[in-house]
Amino acid sequence: MSLNPFHPVPRHVAVIMDGNGRWAAARGLPRAAGHREGAKAVRRIIEAAIDQGVSYLTLFAFSSENWQRPAEEVTDLTFLLKHYLRSELNELHEQGVCLKVIGERERFGPNLAAELETAEARTAGNSRLTLVMALSYGGRADIVGAARRAMEAGVRPEELTEQVFAGFLSTTGIPDPDLLIRTSGEERISNFLLWQLAYSELFFTPVLWPDFSAEHLAAALSEYATRERRFGARPV
Repeated sequence: MSLNPFHPVPRHVAVIMDGNGRWAAARGLPRAAGHREGAKAVRRIIEAAIDQGVSYLTLFAFSSENWQRPAEEVTDLTFLLKHYLRSELNELHEQGVCLKVIGERERFGPNLAAELETAEARTAGNSRLTLVMALSYGGRADIVGAARRAMEAGVRPEELTEQVFAGFLSTTGIPDPDLLIRTSGEERISNFLLWQLAYSELFFTPVLWPDFSAEHLAAALSEYATRERRFGARPV
C-alpha cells in the first residue's frame, strides 16, 4: 500500500513496539516467542518505512524499566538483540540504513556494547534511512543526562535555550519525531522521548506489534496526512 504522492510523509516516525507478550499469551506460547515474532515485524517495518520515503525511524526496543522484568525474560530479550544485530546487520547495510543507538548501552555488558558501536561505525555512511534503536532508554534519564552534560560543558544559565539544551540530548542531530505510533491499544508514551515528542502527532492502534504490517504503517501515515500541525499557533 502506497501513499498518495501528494500527501505529506512524516520525515521521522517513532514507534513504541508493544504487545509481544499478549500476542504470545493469546496463542499459548512463551513470551520469548512473541519477542521473536516482534523481531520479524521490525524487519517488515524498516523495509516499509524505506518504501514510504520515511527518513528517520526510531524504535523503542528496550526501556530502562524493562530491567525490572523477570531475569529470564531480560535474558531472552538480550539474546534476541544480539541475534538480531548479528543476523540483520549485513542486510541493513545493503539497504542503506544508518544505525544509531540511544540509551544506556553499557548496561548490556562490554561485548554487546562494543558490537553496537561497531555496527554504528559500519553503517555511518548510509543515508537511505536512519534507524534509531532506543535500548535501555528512558526519557527522564535523557533529560537529566542532557542537563548534566550542559553543566559539565560550562553552559551558563543565561545561555541555556531550548535549542542549546536539545544539543545535549541523546538525539542531537536527529529531527524530532513527526509521528509517534504505539501498538497494542495502550494510549500512553511510557517515558519515551519526552522532550522530543512535544509536538508529535500520536497514533494508537489495537494491533499487536508482531502483527503490525506494511499496510498498518501505511494506514498510520495516511492518518498523519489528514492532521493539521499547528505547533501551538492558530490555524491560518
